[in-house]
Amino acid sequence: MATFNGHKIKLFSLSANRKLAEEISEYTNIPLSKCSVERFADGEIKLDIEETVRGYHVFVIQPTHAPVNENLMELLIMIDALKRASAKNINVVMPYYGYSRQDRKAASRQPISAKLVANLIEKAGATRVLAMDLHAGQIQGFFDIPIDNFKGLPILVDYFKEKLDGEDIVIVSPDHGGAVRARQMGNAMHTPIAIIDKRRPRPNEVEVMGIVGDVSGKIAIIIDDMIDTAGTISSASHALKAAGAKAVYGACTHPVFSGPAISRINDSAIEELVCTNTIELGPDKQSPKIKQLSVAKLIGQGILNIVNDQPLSSLFESN
Repeated sequence: MATFNGHKIKLFSLSANRKLAEEISEYTNIPLSKCSVERFADGEIKLDIEETVRGYHVFVIQPTHAPVNENLMELLIMIDALKRASAKNINVVMPYYGYSRQDRKAASRQPISAKLVANLIEKAGATRVLAMDLHAGQIQGFFDIPIDNFKGLPILVDYFKEKLDGEDIVIVSPDHGGAVRARQMGNAMHTPIAIIDKRRPRPNEVEVMGIVGDVSGKIAIIIDDMIDTAGTISSASHALKAAGAKAVYGACTHPVFSGPAISRINDSAIEELVCTNTIELGPDKQSPKIKQLSVAKLIGQGILNIVNDQPLSSLFESN
């Protein structure tokens, strides 16, 4: 337990990213409180909170990456337990928001899964959500409770500013939809941008049609919010090298890394792929090309600002 301005605070970690939770705990000086997560014989989740939460402002750290259904259900059960145990506030820290890619009806008879997840979290009893780089900003409007969408871009920008100081750099969007993100990074680093013109002949297949912008002789940094199977970034890296790029780097907030992602990254023309630890990478998702940066300080400071009634806007800016 910790106390700030008379507020009693407790911090819990569920199963998805214990390491990040420990880093946040160390930064905020709020110890992790005890809860146990087990399974019944049929696989149902059994959760016990092992200390009182009555009257406490509670923060629960649980990204909902793979196995997304398990992690999401674990979170919902925890929220319900906290509500029934009379926690004063239930703040859900979701560094990665699962089902965020289904944020609208792209075709007839499709669900809006991101809205459904928002409804479930809110109905379970959450009073606030802290997320990072939501795949679609409109997801914030799916909630009727406060939601803070932290940005991983300042962390990535600061890293590349130090690593590539003095180099001729171009920021590359892997598609037209990511041009705004590339422009934001380009503005922060005072560099031009380029855009990959691609098409998908079949699901999970990418064909690069061309590059809009000058990359010849420059160090190219491909920026995206998440990397899943790494098909796009792999194809883009080879296209950039063929167009004369001096070197190619990749950057993203969420390293989803499904299926063939690691082998594609290893076989790509990327020298280094920089991501954050919103998702913990297991032993099967390691590569000498991958560099993970911690978001613990950013989220931890966000938690401290919230409990101290201080603004969060300064945390969204790069130095």
